[in-house]
Amino acid sequence: MFTKTDRKALFKSPPTVFTDKLISQEARRSKALEEQKRRRAQKFESSRQLDAFADLNLGNSDDDGDLEDDPEIIREGVSGFVQMVSQPVETPSLSSDAHNHETVQAGKRRGKPRRKRVKAKPSKWADKCMYAELLEMNEEAHLWDNQSGDVIDGLPRDLEAAWVAVAPVPTGKRCLAVTHQSAGIVGISPNTTLRSRVLGKMLLPRFPSSLPPLTVLDCILDFNWRDNGIIHVLDVLKWKGQDVGDCETPFRFWWRDTRLAELPKPPLPSGKFSFTAPHATADISSQNAEPLSNMPTSERERYRFPYPTSFVPIPYHTDTTLTSLSSLVIPMARSTREISVDIPVLVSPPEFISHDMAVDGTHDSVASRSTTSVIARVDSDGLLLYVSHASYEEGTSPLSCWIPNKAITELPELPSGSTGHDSPLDVFQRLVQRRTVRNRQLVVGLQDSMDI
Repeated sequence: MFTKTDRKALFKSPPTVFTDKLISQEARRSKALEEQKRRRAQKFESSRQLDAFADLNLGNSDDDGDLEDDPEIIREGVSGFVQMVSQPVETPSLSSDAHNHETVQAGKRRGKPRRKRVKAKPSKWADKCMYAELLEMNEEAHLWDNQSGDVIDGLPRDLEAAWVAVAPVPTGKRCLAVTHQSAGIVGISPNTTLRSRVLGKMLLPRFPSSLPPLTVLDCILDFNWRDNGIIHVLDVLKWKGQDVGDCETPFRFWWRDTRLAELPKPPLPSGKFSFTAPHATADISSQNAEPLSNMPTSERERYRFPYPTSFVPIPYHTDTTLTSLSSLVIPMARSTREISVDIPVLVSPPEFISHDMAVDGTHDSVASRSTTSVIARVDSDGLLLYVSHASYEEGTSPLSCWIPNKAITELPELPSGSTGHDSPLDVFQRLVQRRTVRNRQLVVGLQDSMDI
């Protein structure tokens, strides 16, 4: 029997080894991809509206005109018109009214019935994000037998040709950024809301952004967004009302980067700025970092963003060959990303402006409009893999696989050959290296057979 800890671990983490090939991740991925192709073909056929032309005909020809000269005699009785006659309405009697009145009075004496609790309707944004499955990998020795032609290591068979990698995936909270129609100026009038991944609830009040209306983005709210104002854009569902989720993965990522680059620079948040002392474990530092004790008081105080202002796309890689994964993608998934952001700072006004002579808050406006560029260091949370030919799919899907760079300690059983400190990214790197060596051996063997 499993203990309580083992049951919790099995619930949180999927199994890494499947004995039945019908329920393996590879089989479920193929089935999901076929289902997407079927829905796409069905949607295309429905858009052609061929059913509207099914009942059309060419009509009677001119030769049939002589046959229609005789008047047509309708042979029907009056029975068909009986239903059109309105039925007499029964007038309730006085005795029935009195009986109903007594029943109502008796019900009032008994007390009002309890109202049934009506469950709140789920939000239309609930579970709309494409949530990746943990990549199921295996390092068993017998699966790497050179004599076996079918290697089941958990890596996709078409990893080098039909996948797109996203790295480094930042740490933060997964959410949807939804923009609405706004009558004000873009970037000043509040038009954007953030929705949680599971329940679709609002994470922040509506705030202004430079995004166009009727846009839905799959995002990751940075863990330190209060300090850097960054929200990372992972994918795009809609842009200006145009459905982009039905497109393939490389096009969606290209569209995301192109459209975000065209947006104007976001304005600084309006209103009164609030400056607080920085945390000891802050991830933001200037390029010329100095000890806090040597910095003036005004520079030691840090601005806190009331809402995210910078929509930063996450890098993606269409080259997923084994060489590119080993030399570029996996090292990026382990590294810390550096992003330059503009942050307001509290700067004293010029000496010739006196506090007593400041008119209409001139002192506050001069101080609040001063900005500085700092480097925001974003920690990586791992690597994401997307099927190239797949469209965006709501909910958990095997068409996207997640490889974290931190060890999973809740697993009750670890694969042989791995230690408790190995992360899934470490296992992924070893499997890529093994597959590279195996491919080289196959090439050498093929060349030797051709020479013979």
